[in-house]
Amino acid sequence: MFNNKVYHKIDALSGSVATLRAEGVKYNEIAEVESRAGTSLAQVIKLDGPNVTIQIFAGARGVDTAARVRFLGETMKVPFSDALLGRAFTGAGVPRDGGPAISDNPSPIGQPSVNPAKRIMPHEMVRTNIPMIDLFNTLVKSQKLPVFAKAGEPYNELLARIALQADSDVIVIGGMGLKYDEYLKFRSTLDKSGALAKTVMFIHTAADPTVECKLVPDVSLAVAEKFALQGKDVLVLLTDMTSFADAMKEIAITMEQIPSNRGYPGDLYSQLASRYEKAVDFDGAGSITILAVTTMPGDDVTHPVPDNTGYITEGQFYLRNGRIEPFGSLSRLKQQVNKNTREDHRTIMDAMIKLYAQYKETIEKQSMGFKMSAWDMKLLKYGAMFEKEMMDLSVNIPLEEALDLGWKILAECFDKGEVGIPSKLSDKFWPKK
Repeated sequence: MFNNKVYHKIDALSGSVATLRAEGVKYNEIAEVESRAGTSLAQVIKLDGPNVTIQIFAGARGVDTAARVRFLGETMKVPFSDALLGRAFTGAGVPRDGGPAISDNPSPIGQPSVNPAKRIMPHEMVRTNIPMIDLFNTLVKSQKLPVFAKAGEPYNELLARIALQADSDVIVIGGMGLKYDEYLKFRSTLDKSGALAKTVMFIHTAADPTVECKLVPDVSLAVAEKFALQGKDVLVLLTDMTSFADAMKEIAITMEQIPSNRGYPGDLYSQLASRYEKAVDFDGAGSITILAVTTMPGDDVTHPVPDNTGYITEGQFYLRNGRIEPFGSLSRLKQQVNKNTREDHRTIMDAMIKLYAQYKETIEKQSMGFKMSAWDMKLLKYGAMFEKEMMDLSVNIPLEEALDLGWKILAECFDKGEVGIPSKLSDKFWPKK
């Protein structure tokens, strides 16, 4: 039921945050704020006795202390239907693509994580056709993984490629703090390939109000959960969770909260965890897999956002120099699935990474002027082929082809007895000359 009482006095305004005295209001409740700037929605973010603090979605510009505030008696909701597919919305669920608004089946956002009794153990891979993921660090349905990257790395291009190539039924893209041309690039890339038809986008651009940035993960995951309950496998791609944390920090500073590490709020860990823990494989329904970019200011992995993220997630991908770095990147759940793909998967994965590590050592020796042995020359040839044909993110081949390619690269650079692979497998898979 709506609370028909209208409050005519705001006691304090700071940024997009307003405080007033009100009765019978609940945490996270939605309010309408009417001012000379028009009508905007707001959300209750703090209760302190009769003092209620609300966050105005459109910002407080044009709002004065005489604005009218009416509480609606319900929490923030996002509409849900198949009509969402192919569409783009703001963090507040307003159409961004010029299409009609959708009001079907409004679902509350920010709900608790799924009951563990309703979950099943991760057991299926998500195919991306990117060898550095499928072969070396397999993504698993219901996994939650961050992509750690410094500014300037092509992390949005990586997510767009995954959206194009992943074998998921539905893709949900949540963009936070994106430049407008980054949003357009996402959209045009998906549109040209036809993948937009199975994608829904919730995009906050750098020009939008900060509060909408905070809403993006919640609306994205609420929609993903509804699709998953219909039996669909959903891949949620979020970029960038550091922008989400920065929005939290900005609002916490406005509210004069006591800051924690580097100015971030003290509940940063639980705020991140409540989003990542939405990853789930439902018993008798679909799944939600989360891949979220976390940019590292100054390439510093000890920064509070990547540092806290590492404790929550099941591994990480490091994006360095435009490639997924084999050292440091880790999918902790890959053992759940790569034992069932092809019998040579684990063996070829281990052998190629060991040889690539030796190649890196040879590069160091070469840079210091050491004489190169015949073995070193083989490693240099191997490393160059590995980086070009396996690590390049433009490579788009299924896992089985990537495994065959791995054998081909080994055979071109080494003799069968030099790669440390048991003869039972090498006799079966080693390419015939």
